[in-house]
Amino acid sequence: MVPTMKNSGLLSLAIALLMFPQFAQALYSPALEDLARTFAVSAASAAQVSVTYFLCFAAGVVVWGLACDRIGRRPAMILGLLTYTAGCSGALMVTSFTALLFTQGVASAGAAVGSVVTQTVLRDRFSGSELAKAFAVAGTAAAACPAVGLIVGAASVRGFGYKGALFSLLGLALALLCWCALVLPETRPSGNVASSFRTTCRAMLSDVELWRSALLVAAFNVALLSYYALGPFIFQRLHRGGLPYGYSGVLMAVGSSAGTWLNKRLVHRGVATMRIVGRAAMLTLLAGIGVQLLDGTLWFLLPATLVTVAFGVAIPNVLGEALNGYQDLVGTAGAVFGLIYYLLIGMGMALAVATQSYGMVLIGCAVMAAFLCRMRRPIDRTFTQS
Repeated sequence: MVPTMKNSGLLSLAIALLMFPQFAQALYSPALEDLARTFAVSAASAAQVSVTYFLCFAAGVVVWGLACDRIGRRPAMILGLLTYTAGCSGALMVTSFTALLFTQGVASAGAAVGSVVTQTVLRDRFSGSELAKAFAVAGTAAAACPAVGLIVGAASVRGFGYKGALFSLLGLALALLCWCALVLPETRPSGNVASSFRTTCRAMLSDVELWRSALLVAAFNVALLSYYALGPFIFQRLHRGGLPYGYSGVLMAVGSSAGTWLNKRLVHRGVATMRIVGRAAMLTLLAGIGVQLLDGTLWFLLPATLVTVAFGVAIPNVLGEALNGYQDLVGTAGAVFGLIYYLLIGMGMALAVATQSYGMVLIGCAVMAAFLCRMRRPIDRTFTQS
């Protein structure tokens, strides 16, 4: 049975939880410059926080994805948010950069619960058009994450240094924890049997089409997220303060909204999925060339905005088809798929911070995405667990 509007309170909480990981990443980004100064490390070393975030987030996706099938959605969510809270609290007390990376790894593993468990809860409670509508509302709300996150983060760092960002994130996590404790029900169907992780893994790792989807997700995410890792230091080289970097999030949000609108138009016109994604790759390539040509000036922000447009166009289409052959075990398959593409994002971000060249990162991501879009699609990849 399709749920009625009595689930509106649950939907509001789910949207907040889905936005949480992206908002946290955007909010913490302005702190990287202060981290480098406080711990006397290079820009590349400080940006390793972003790499750690995604590698540990990948592990968290699997842990909480399996936990929500085994111990229930509500306990998994509570434990994940408690893990994030513990990581943030620890980061406020450390005195070395290595210890900071460890605590941020713990926090990012906890943050993954906001993605994988929330999607499972929505699939438990909503179906058909209502489920699609719920994800559409969440996507629209997520477009504001870069603007709000960067501005709040920049203001927090300006007042209290990198610990200001950590205090803001800790407060947000505690608020979500209390909200979940009061509102989040247990939605796991009775008699639910967890899928075999090993069997699903083996089938998915040999699936060429799934690897293409994972690499595409990683390419567009690295293109987008490299701005959060490299942006603070670009503004530092331009002798601009943290607040101008924070306000640049407004442009990113405008680009995200434009991408969402453009994607709807293309889908409505019946344009094929890989053709849409291919156009997004071309937008990313134009952005990379523009950023490279305008390096050393604030005008680089104009082509950089095209990256968020491309992200809004590509990602819904890639994710929408990624698990079409795994409908009978979508929970476990989602955890495995998340593990694969978050590990790929982590490796891509490691290369991005090593190069310290935003334009070249965008060009590399665009070329890879364009190549993947031209791959021939396998005839069949349907998998049923025996």
